[in-house]
Amino acid sequence: MGIDRLWQRALECSDAARAATALVPLSTSVRTLQGESGVSFEIRHLTSAPPRHLRAEGPKPNPFRPWDPRLQIETIGANHVLILNKYPVQIGHMLLITRTWQPQSGWLSLQDWNAVAMVDQDTTGLWFFNSGPSAGASQPHRHLQLLPRRKNDPLCPRHTWFEQRSKKHSQSVNHSEGDCLSKSCAVLPINASPLSSQELNQRYQQLCERCGLGSPNDSPQPSNSYNILLSRTWMAMILRQQEGSYGFSVNALGFAGYLLSTASADCDWLNRNGPEALLKHVVQPIPSS
Repeated sequence: MGIDRLWQRALECSDAARAATALVPLSTSVRTLQGESGVSFEIRHLTSAPPRHLRAEGPKPNPFRPWDPRLQIETIGANHVLILNKYPVQIGHMLLITRTWQPQSGWLSLQDWNAVAMVDQDTTGLWFFNSGPSAGASQPHRHLQLLPRRKNDPLCPRHTWFEQRSKKHSQSVNHSEGDCLSKSCAVLPINASPLSSQELNQRYQQLCERCGLGSPNDSPQPSNSYNILLSRTWMAMILRQQEGSYGFSVNALGFAGYLLSTASADCDWLNRNGPEALLKHVVQPIPSS
């Protein structure tokens, strides 16, 4: 466990795919911006041409059906494939996609979590999921994403924020306490080591219920868009209201402490108001039960 073979394979595939122009790393400049409670957000400004999924265009073809074989890292079980993100900011950014069509806006399944657990036994890091366009998803074909991290690497800038809330979890959300971000986010601890697909699926369904999204037994898809962040010690779900604000697109990584700015982003507003203020514009509170 934790030998990082898949990560090494991803780096080797990245070199080959970049030489074949199948991989298009994004060029960015990076700075930090102080947030609340001493958290330093990482702000990357896009200095190259924006990738197609960030451009205002018409309908886009499904890049995962079929996926580009030059981006394939490895098949994972019978139902999933691990591929490279075609437009990475971090080299080695991986996508875990379903081999056949499954909607990004549908319920995540035990098969999905089994594939996550299989990958994480070898290469761990920050897992994230964007449930649909208003949660920052760029493609409708199901894909979970992994930013690899080694054992002693920081997981993300806001890791402590989620870790603290996972330790204070209760059976219900307290809607009378906390700020807008706290009221829009539910966090549960992960106990199994290595990750267990059964526990991941259970925690996912518990978070869906806690956030008022319904259940796979009752409806064809969740009732609202959301993001998931996952580490080896906690799973978080953030309820979303809209995809972006003030020219910033925000996906799950925004809540981890990573923001991407483009020419349309109002960086002056962000500097004046702080990164958490941006996040508060795109979330919605978890409904009272």
